[in-house]
Amino acid sequence: MENGGGIETPISNFLERTDTMVRKENFISIWFIALSAALWGVIAIFVRALSKVGFSPMEIVTIRVVTATLLLAIFGIFQKTNQMKIKLLDVKLFIGTGILSIVFFNWCYFTTINKMNLSIAVILLYTAPAFVTVLSFLFLKEKVNKIKLLSVMGTLMGCMFIAGINKSEVSVLGLLTGLGAGFGYSLYSIFGKFALRKYESFTVTFYTFLFASIALIPLTGIWKKWSLFSNWDVLLWGMGLGLFPTVIAYFLYTRGLEKIETSKASIIATIEPVVATLLSVFYYKESLGAMQLIGIFIILLSVFLVNLSSREGRFLFKRKAPIN
Repeated sequence: MENGGGIETPISNFLERTDTMVRKENFISIWFIALSAALWGVIAIFVRALSKVGFSPMEIVTIRVVTATLLLAIFGIFQKTNQMKIKLLDVKLFIGTGILSIVFFNWCYFTTINKMNLSIAVILLYTAPAFVTVLSFLFLKEKVNKIKLLSVMGTLMGCMFIAGINKSEVSVLGLLTGLGAGFGYSLYSIFGKFALRKYESFTVTFYTFLFASIALIPLTGIWKKWSLFSNWDVLLWGMGLGLFPTVIAYFLYTRGLEKIETSKASIIATIEPVVATLLSVFYYKESLGAMQLIGIFIILLSVFLVNLSSREGRFLFKRKAPIN
């Protein structure tokens, strides 16, 4: 059948429908990742509330992952029973996402904060997109193009503007742990991508926090402060921390990884410091200077640029699925 000078066939119609479906799935995945980053950006509300009660930074991380594990376990038992099982050989994947990523990056990040200026610690943490881009190229065979490289440089520059360029003394240990934080932060995307080849998003999220809990409970000795949990406010803040910027955020991010390249996902996730900066201005009434505004603009521009390359997805099917 002719239409507008072209010939429509069942194959061309199928390819067109598939193209539309791929673009729609990519668009939804981008929003999942952006929303997860926004939820991470408001984590300061919960952290500050728990800090006032007397919990240390690593104890707060422990509360976060243990609460998340309990919430996911309850939900899984009643709604996702078939997704609660993993193979013993795949434990290494969740040691990667839970211990090597979440536990390691949090330890490195808090160590850096104690050794260096907070602004520099933030900059070093957000070297993560650069690590993800390199690791994705080496292990996931993802292509590195000019747009990706430009977006990575843009996010790094944007974070520098948001954090502020400080002339404070840089310690060698702080520099190493700061880079370690960025590296550990990036590992979730890499290990998570491998895990998603075998398991659903729920399974990956649940076992990530289960293994993180197993490592952090003995490391922090959180049970020594059990009496603090008799306060209802502490319970509510702890539940909120485990639910919104943890369970929901990581589930959305993991779900987004199913359709988006890890390097692109890590760049989109740099919306987090933008949200955190806006939170500090509108919720905590902290000042926002011209440097921060420039940083926010550069990060959003970088996210926009990397999303342009998502259009490559519509050619993916035609290249990889020849008709026999």
